[in-house]
Amino acid sequence: MNDPGGDLKPLDFEPRTAQFREEVLAGLRSRPKTLPCKYLYDEAGSRLFDRICELDEYYPTRTEMAILRERIGEIAAVLGPDDVLIEYGSGSSTKIRILLDALDRLAAYIPIDISCDHLQRSAEDLAASYPDLPVLPVCADYTGTFALPPVRADAARKIVFFPGSTIGNFEPEEAVGFLRGIAAVVDRGGGLLIGVDLKKDRAVLEAAYNDAEGVTAAFNLNLLHRINRELEADFDPDRFRHEAIYSEEHGRIEMHLVSTVAQTVTIDGIEIRFEAGETVHTESSYKYAPEEFAALAGEAGFAVERFWTDAKRLFSIQYLVVA
Repeated sequence: MNDPGGDLKPLDFEPRTAQFREEVLAGLRSRPKTLPCKYLYDEAGSRLFDRICELDEYYPTRTEMAILRERIGEIAAVLGPDDVLIEYGSGSSTKIRILLDALDRLAAYIPIDISCDHLQRSAEDLAASYPDLPVLPVCADYTGTFALPPVRADAARKIVFFPGSTIGNFEPEEAVGFLRGIAAVVDRGGGLLIGVDLKKDRAVLEAAYNDAEGVTAAFNLNLLHRINRELEADFDPDRFRHEAIYSEEHGRIEMHLVSTVAQTVTIDGIEIRFEAGETVHTESSYKYAPEEFAALAGEAGFAVERFWTDAKRLFSIQYLVVA
């Protein structure tokens, strides 16, 4: 069905330069300064994030993978055959292989990712590995507007796979709106298989986002390199440092870029001033107690049907259905 030697070109809804410029300038003109975390994932950023997932300190990926492997029989039984499986933020498509090996007669797999080049390579690898499975990539910001490709008319239902605790990158009220959008995509009878990071000791959390090798710092600082390259800016990344702290008040890890000196940066001819010590908030990662996430999902029209976790209760995989 798939042609391993073919060109698996994604449907392309990738955000364009004008949108990138508008959102960067809006964020840097706000108080406090912010940058959208979705723009961390260009080609270089996606590669760096793949390295983060392999770090000793970064527990979410290996813990989620372990839960998937241990519980895959139960997960496959819940999902059933002939589904359309849609992955939001597919990245390198590593975790999805555990599902693809276990699920019966999938109607299609639709990976969605914001990095077109990264997506195309991953989709081509999957198409070669699963020649009987229609692999239909979509390059898009999955928080925005995009269309899904047509699939078999006799497909049983739509299931969204959203692993990696990415739901924690949304502010809670934004998460509710995002989940409502997924509920509309899968509709009644469909479901959402989602990774949710759980609340835990502060030291474990901060170590995961401040690794000893400095890979997370490079991932964060890469955003400045991207802005320089794509928006004719003159950031000096050496004048910024990475910082990640856990906010007990908000129940979230906050990633920042801290200006080490007073400086002025130009973006496409527009000056942005930074005070020494001023921060740019680049990402939040909310952690949820099980009952907190169930309440949030309920606001979006979902009910938690199944809940799987590890022995240390570091992480969870949850299956939600439209209530």
